[in-house]
Amino acid sequence: MRFSFAMSNIKKILFLIIIFASVPVSIFLLSQKTNFFQKASGTPANFVIDASNMIGGKSESWRNLAQGGEERGRQLLPVIDKVKALKPNYIRIDHVFDYYGEAGSHSEVELDQQINDITATGAKPFIALSYMPPSLSKSGDVTDLPKDWGEWESLVQKTVEHVSGRNGLNIKDVYYEVWNEPDLFGKFKTYGPKNYLDLYSHTVRAATRAGNVNSFKIGGPAVTGFYENWLSKLTSFTESNNLRLDFLSWHRYSKDLADYEKDLDNALHYNQELVITELGPNSENDPVYDGNFSALHMIATTALMEGKVDKIFNFEIKDGVGPTKNWGRWGMLTHEKWGTPEIKPRYRAMQFLNNLIGGSNLQLDGQGSWMKAVAKRYDPPAGAVEVKILVVNYDNYGKHSEAVPVKVINLPANNFVLKRIDFNGNISSTPVTVENNTWETILSFDPNTASILELTF
Repeated sequence: MRFSFAMSNIKKILFLIIIFASVPVSIFLLSQKTNFFQKASGTPANFVIDASNMIGGKSESWRNLAQGGEERGRQLLPVIDKVKALKPNYIRIDHVFDYYGEAGSHSEVELDQQINDITATGAKPFIALSYMPPSLSKSGDVTDLPKDWGEWESLVQKTVEHVSGRNGLNIKDVYYEVWNEPDLFGKFKTYGPKNYLDLYSHTVRAATRAGNVNSFKIGGPAVTGFYENWLSKLTSFTESNNLRLDFLSWHRYSKDLADYEKDLDNALHYNQELVITELGPNSENDPVYDGNFSALHMIATTALMEGKVDKIFNFEIKDGVGPTKNWGRWGMLTHEKWGTPEIKPRYRAMQFLNNLIGGSNLQLDGQGSWMKAVAKRYDPPAGAVEVKILVVNYDNYGKHSEAVPVKVINLPANNFVLKRIDFNGNISSTPVTVENNTWETILSFDPNTASILELTF
């Protein structure tokens, strides 16, 4: 019995030794399997650019910014010069009616100041027609329907005549967006008693009645995501009722590029101007807004959507007041409470993207899961022809490196100067000679890095 007992214990001990010895091997194999499936789940890039095939004309989708309702008053006043340096085309504001009241009222002065601050940056206003003035609201709640549609229509008409009117602020090409996130702020639906389509109809009819005005655009629905149900119902409704719909708009907050790609797949079948009126990594406070990750996110989403989406409004320009200077708020600039507003990395990302201003989009194939690129050509009336290629490696986990093949065909000449501008500030330049008007290379990119390649002929 004692012998059998001893043998039994020995077998148990040996069994435990084997089990414990196999644990590191299992963990290694599991990690290898995990890494294998992570790699297999994505597609490496292989960029091919045709330097002679310009598509879609000039597009600068990133040159638009949004400011939320962090505070009432002249939020942009302390940062006008810094914003002007970014060369924005449009700046979007909301809370127009609940903060500044009715056109023609005393509060109109505050609205004018906001709009004048926008134009002082060199941008044009993009106005979200929201929210309901308490005096017009059924319940006093600024996200409620008006107690009288006629009063709401009068407010909208007066606003358009004031901002776009030749006898008003006389601003051309203003955009008006019907509400802001109606699915969230007001819990609107596309049916039932609180129907966004009713709101859109009354709003666009009022704007269309505005007299003696410059050209403007009006659209929506500015929902919190790309909801096919909302957009399809709005387009069908406006077509059947002969209503203007000059653009389709939605918001997208996500760190995953696949979400933006899905939006594009669904959006491109609409024959409309497409506008993302709020965009960022996260709709909630997030420390990434104070660091480089948010900058690479801005560069990557631009590379993905440039030439496909007409306008992207990165949210937002300036932080609201917080407990510290950096508190994970959405701004590209800190709040003046903490001294002179300081720039954050997303501000530098827009400066970096501005190197692409003025070019025409080129045909580019071979986008990958992590590596995104956009190419442009510049043909000035006098001076050197240029091809510029933005390349970015974006991984929201910060782990993926890639060596990406880049091939440019149909170059205007076989000799050029290659200049590489890295987002981290490094710049290099070298002369290049090729044959058959084709340049090929392989570029290595660490996780979350970006470069602009300039080929000057």
